[in-house]
Amino acid sequence: IYADPAKRLELYFRPKDPYCHPVCANRFPTSTMLLRVRRSTKRKQQLDAEEQIQPEVQLEMEILGIVTTVYKFQGMSDFQYLAMHSGPDGKQTSMYDKVLMLKPEKEEFFNKDLPLYIPPPIFSRLDTPVDYFYRPDIQHRSGYNNPQVSGENLIGLSRARRPHNAIFVNFDDEEIPTEPLDAAVQNWKKVCTNPVDKKVEEELRKLFEVRPVWSRNAVKANISVHPDKLKVLLPYLAYYMLTGPWRSLWVRFGYDPRKHPEAKIYQVLDFRIRCGMKYGYAATDMPVKAKRSTYNYSLPITVKKQGSHTVSVHDLKQGLGSAGTSGAKKPPSSRYKLKESVYIFREGALPPYRQMFYQLCDLNVESLQKIIHRNDGTELECTERDGWCLAKTSDDLRDSMSLMIKQIIRSTRPALFSNTTSSEDGKEQLAYESGEDEDDEEEEEEDFKPSDGSENEMETEILDYV
Repeated sequence: IYADPAKRLELYFRPKDPYCHPVCANRFPTSTMLLRVRRSTKRKQQLDAEEQIQPEVQLEMEILGIVTTVYKFQGMSDFQYLAMHSGPDGKQTSMYDKVLMLKPEKEEFFNKDLPLYIPPPIFSRLDTPVDYFYRPDIQHRSGYNNPQVSGENLIGLSRARRPHNAIFVNFDDEEIPTEPLDAAVQNWKKVCTNPVDKKVEEELRKLFEVRPVWSRNAVKANISVHPDKLKVLLPYLAYYMLTGPWRSLWVRFGYDPRKHPEAKIYQVLDFRIRCGMKYGYAATDMPVKAKRSTYNYSLPITVKKQGSHTVSVHDLKQGLGSAGTSGAKKPPSSRYKLKESVYIFREGALPPYRQMFYQLCDLNVESLQKIIHRNDGTELECTERDGWCLAKTSDDLRDSMSLMIKQIIRSTRPALFSNTTSSEDGKEQLAYESGEDEDDEEEEEEDFKPSDGSENEMETEILDYV
């Protein structure tokens, strides 16, 4: 808990009870001292029975250290739900021995007739008393319509959605859009109020002229633009593919990759680093960390949450997307730029995430490009699974990339592969030379910190525009 400043310290009054609900302490900085106090008592000899001699008491203090962090339990202790049953006479009987399986049990254990015991699905989300001020119905902007719901007692949305007016296209759709929605044009005109925004718009137009299909991470690695401003700019210049070989990518208006075989190089590859003992290393041995883990899940019972910097429309109009504050370390021209590793796969370098979405043209390895261009000039049909490539091209690319990554891990952590035989080494050896030193590569991984909104997952991007 101490290693993560965002976590709270939990105290269980009954640690062995799985139904015990903890109380949480908040973390506070402090500057106090830890003292060791010794109290020594010396008793004097008593010469006279009638005389009472007070013992001599001495106190010794020693400073052991300085305390910089304390945890304080400021919230109320939430209610505790016990596995109990109330009999007809009002007597409470414990059900722990009947509902908890502490050892392998036989079938009779599961067929016993027991009183109904249903623990609560969720405990209180807050542990401090708050006053709830009832408010009238939310007044939405003009033109907002309440969403259609199937039931009469469903809780409605707390606020109106903020659509960015992106156009979504499926692989089966016959027509593709040639121009943006009017609302997307108006949204960008409201935000584009300074020369910096005009420059960003021109830079993005040039990118789509060079390459008609881009991923959002690739755009963010080539131009410096605030993520919130990019959400408004992309629907103004391109449409979004939902399915097919170009899914999760932005395509220039008027360009249909299904009709151009040369669009094969812009297809997306969903690549995930393989982990497991059959690959020679476990997930804990992987130098690339996962973006999120279920082991780090924390309950939503915080008293005070860390506030995030919210960007208002006024900030966007003032050019926050590229101007920024004066105290920033990066220059304005590259403040929001991501590193090339978020969208380019290079030989001898590990991906920043365990799951990546690469465009085929961004696989900068000669052997991978040979796999992609095996059928150049003989493309006959564009399929939803393989696009303009040969069948199972994606599988062949993943196998080759996995061997490359295993070779990198082998070079950085040879102890993991010390038990492999020479015959296995011969089969799995990948003949290529790394262009970077291992120390430089490790430093690259530690230094990479993606900015807000750079998570390389198509589901996250879709939610930004729905």
